[in-house]
Amino acid sequence: MYAVISTGGKQYRVSKGDTIQIEKLDKKEGDKVLFEKILLISDKGKVSIGKPFLEKSQIEGVVKSQGRDDKISIIKFNRRKHFRKQAGHRQSYTKVEITKIAEVK
Repeated sequence: MYAVISTGGKQYRVSKGDTIQIEKLDKKEGDKVLFEKILLISDKGKVSIGKPFLEKSQIEGVVKSQGRDDKISIIKFNRRKHFRKQAGHRQSYTKVEITKIAEVK
């Protein structure tokens, strides 16, 4: 059984027991997360597709950790123009373990 969820502007394919790294959520470690934007649920070949989302279905998870990714360096450079700009970015993330996928019929 697997599902496709949408969170943080991205889509993720998840199964029970999976750990996913998503955009930062304002939750503490050990808190429960309920995903409401469920696009698709597949159970033993039976596929349910939402229009755009499935109603009355639940996917639950538990926050495992909060963190920040590796630094990405951004460099803008124009040759012979004496122009150079350098910056960096570290994206925050939340690791969530999927604990339950329930499709209400």
